[in-house]
Amino acid sequence: MSYDNYLIAKTMEGLEEVLAKEISALGATHIEIIRRGVKFRGNKELMYRCNYWCRTALRIIKPIAEFPVRDQESLYDGVRKIAWEDYLDTSMTFAVDCITSHPELSHSHYAALKSKDAIVDRFRDREGSRPSINTSGPDLRINIHLSKERCTVSLDSSGSSLHLRGYRKTGGTAPLNEVLASGLILLSGWDINSDFIDPMCGSGTLLIEAAMLALNLPPGHFRQAFGFEKWKDFDPVIFNEMREEAEDKKQRISFRIKGYDKSPEAMVASRQNIRSASLHKLIQIEKSAFEDIEDQTGPGIIITNPPYGERMEIDDIISLYKSFGDKLKHSFEGFTAWVISADLDALKHVGLKPSRKIKLYNGKLECRFVKFELYKGSRKEGKTEVRSPKSEDRRPK
Repeated sequence: MSYDNYLIAKTMEGLEEVLAKEISALGATHIEIIRRGVKFRGNKELMYRCNYWCRTALRIIKPIAEFPVRDQESLYDGVRKIAWEDYLDTSMTFAVDCITSHPELSHSHYAALKSKDAIVDRFRDREGSRPSINTSGPDLRINIHLSKERCTVSLDSSGSSLHLRGYRKTGGTAPLNEVLASGLILLSGWDINSDFIDPMCGSGTLLIEAAMLALNLPPGHFRQAFGFEKWKDFDPVIFNEMREEAEDKKQRISFRIKGYDKSPEAMVASRQNIRSASLHKLIQIEKSAFEDIEDQTGPGIIITNPPYGERMEIDDIISLYKSFGDKLKHSFEGFTAWVISADLDALKHVGLKPSRKIKLYNGKLECRFVKFELYKGSRKEGKTEVRSPKSEDRRPK
């Protein structure tokens, strides 16, 4: 199989279709959705663009070889046959990561070491010296994927995970992953032309990601480096032109992006992160329990990640979700509310019928992203109209 212009974007389970739309909009072809990822075709410039622009990608990897593997010897031989001198020289550093479901090579660390030995031995035999290992910040990060009786070898063009945008100064308690936060916003269908509110904003991730989306600010804007910048074939002209082009695409916003939280620690964290992203003039935050937020009229969207699981006692979490549902009914006429939670029982206590449910994962936690529609006129009647619940979505539509 030829790996020319063949790339894979990795993401969180449940965000595959959102990522595929992002990649398609950037110009990719031959797009195929896989579990926790998207395969596609694109050149070097597109690889740079996907790293810089994809809000729901964790990594962009470039496969370079695939071969059959029976045991550790065939793994060693297959890796050693790759022309590593095309990607590395002895002055560079590298690291090898491995994911395996191979029956004979079930220990990922051992398989990674065997692959590293193969690369080192090829250089030593050909040139008499070898590149060094650097696991924390290598010039080239290599990914070995063992599945059944096949090995795929890829280069990681991202370096550190793309969820590390570069603006977060403090995480607070159980911060939301930036990729997941962007995925929630894109899944919600927010029109980017109406108020955006997070009534339990924590460290401000949803607010910042919403503001970056509204401004058309690339998620890679604050990052100090990408893995591909250390590659032998890195083209700084293409990369710099792409970044300059992004500056010309910034947009203005004329609506509110606002967050609330009753925790003083959350206020400190969100202020630090928002200022780090230079978004303090656009994002408003206020220390307030959600119960005390003033009544507001839409159109607008609410997206929030309430406490759940180990963050609260069972009685407290049920009370919180009941109170939150009451607040939605009486104070946010004309809004659409989306809530993500791993506590499926607590979600039932919101007291509203969801019009949509999406299955997602927050790390290893299975969650539901649930939509509630709050119609105009309901506040006067003392009730909130909702649409009939649809069947649960396992994939975003």
